[in-house]
Amino acid sequence: MLVDSHCHLDFPDFADDLDGIIDRAAAAGVGRIVTISTRVKRLAALLSIAERFPNVYCSVGTHPHQADEEDGIPATELIELARHPKVVALGEAGLDYFYEHGSREAQERGFRTHIAAARATGLPLVIHTREADEDCGRILEDEVAKGPFKAVLHCYTGGRELALKAIALGLSISFTGILTFKKSDALRALAAELPADRIMVETDAPYLAPGKFRGKRNEPSYVVEVAKVLADARGVTLEEMSRQTTDNFFRLFSKVPAPNEAA
Repeated sequence: MLVDSHCHLDFPDFADDLDGIIDRAAAAGVGRIVTISTRVKRLAALLSIAERFPNVYCSVGTHPHQADEEDGIPATELIELARHPKVVALGEAGLDYFYEHGSREAQERGFRTHIAAARATGLPLVIHTREADEDCGRILEDEVAKGPFKAVLHCYTGGRELALKAIALGLSISFTGILTFKKSDALRALAAELPADRIMVETDAPYLAPGKFRGKRNEPSYVVEVAKVLADARGVTLEEMSRQTTDNFFRLFSKVPAPNEAA
């Protein structure tokens, strides 16, 4: 069994194909899917999808691109929304200095607010960080010093220093189809180096389709391709990688029922 720990099923790319996407994921051995929030104000759309499919769950949060749009949403609101049985994580929140669609100040405020909600709820925070390694590391160190929280740096493409700092702080790292790209040798080397109990796989669909499907719309079933490349980089079988990353997922996303639990 595999898990797609990060995709966006509420995006327009999937509007006419949700049943097919879920069926293909199941056929590929993907037993759980987490569709990730980018706007708190659009949580209802995510919940309608998560409630429709038994093996689909969601998060609640504000993407850094929308940091100004949703600036000021308090941790108490996130905590209350996270009480829903299908909401299993906070985020995605963090820093994006590549596009900077949200101001850096609002991004940092939102990041810290989501961390506070993760700390209070015990749910993992899904962290988006791009071209912001120094500030992300600074904020993580500062916030962990205030009290522990669970988190995963999703779609990791940052440097080795930030990855190792996150691991040292008790956080996890997740990889997407970028890991499969021909020019991703450094990322594969990093993925091979990280502790086995801190790595996960995801698609970030509809974006970042693995090399085999490059240029096409990504979808949760393609997470198998990410797991294959991660297994090869680490010198283990696909079966072992599937087991390890799935175990890691259920340990971090502990609100999601494992296969041997009641759904």
